[in-house]
Amino acid sequence: MTRNLGQIDRIARFVIGALLIVLAALGTIGVWGFVGAILVGTAFVNFCPIYRVLGLKTCQDC
Repeated sequence: MTRNLGQIDRIARFVIGALLIVLAALGTIGVWGFVGAILVGTAFVNFCPIYRVLGLKTCQDC
């Protein structure tokens, strides 16, 4: 797995993912909000499989 996420992309994924998880846990947006766990996970591993399939990279030095 080569990394394909830039710093801004990682931060955005983490913040949005964490927000979705919190809102789902509070019952505000329903169970589908736990999809935020995928965003948080990809932010931690610095790799997005969908970006790889589409040939996208948001990092400057990879």
